[in-house]
Amino acid sequence: MNINHLLEKIAVDSLILQATFEKDKSIVIKPKSTNFGLGISIFQEPTNLDSSQKALEIAFSEDSSVLGEEFIAGTEYCFFVLDGKCEAVLLRLPANVRGDGRHTIRELVATKNANPLCSRDHRSPLERIKLGEIELLMLAQQGYKADDILPKGVQVFLRRNSNISTGGDSVDVTEIMHASYKELATETATAMGAWACGVDLIISDSTLPASKKESNCTCIELNFKPYIYMYTYCAEGPGQSITPNILAKLFPEIY
Repeated sequence: MNINHLLEKIAVDSLILQATFEKDKSIVIKPKSTNFGLGISIFQEPTNLDSSQKALEIAFSEDSSVLGEEFIAGTEYCFFVLDGKCEAVLLRLPANVRGDGRHTIRELVATKNANPLCSRDHRSPLERIKLGEIELLMLAQQGYKADDILPKGVQVFLRRNSNISTGGDSVDVTEIMHASYKELATETATAMGAWACGVDLIISDSTLPASKKESNCTCIELNFKPYIYMYTYCAEGPGQSITPNILAKLFPEIY
């Protein structure tokens, strides 16, 4: 099966970055080696020199090396591969709340943050949603303020990136994910010599199988230190018990 790879360049300054990508390209600027979605700027629409320079400054504040990547549209799924087998698949949704017609966005965020699975500083399966500069800007782009009452059934997103560490939701889709994508994720991890690996794929339509003739998904990241708890304790879905499988591989004489 075929898989796309990102157009990715090491970014030194915004002039080089702009010269690398076509003017009408949507791009992502991010630190090379950080976790938790830190320092990432996503431009779904073509950006200008000033905005990309600011994004570079943010990214360089987190790492000495920064990447510029082509933005890939689609849905992001995280596959956990262990010793040549896909053990779990997670759909990650950016930080969001859904209106009830009675409460403000700020109140809805507080209610969601009261979930026992939520905490701060990456000490829990889910991270509390913040209402900082990035989140307020995201709301403004959708025509909302934090103290606006959100109409019933309306969902607003407070982030573009879907990291659990920035308040995203984890949804277990292991049982419904097409087997061809599990196979593709496994092949990708195996090709990299990874025993335990998180494989992040952007898939245009997960109801259709991975195509051998035409690539319909893109690998955006391989994580050789994947977090296990987000696959087990999910915002939605049963979750997958991965730790016993890892222990069984490490200590077969016990299991």
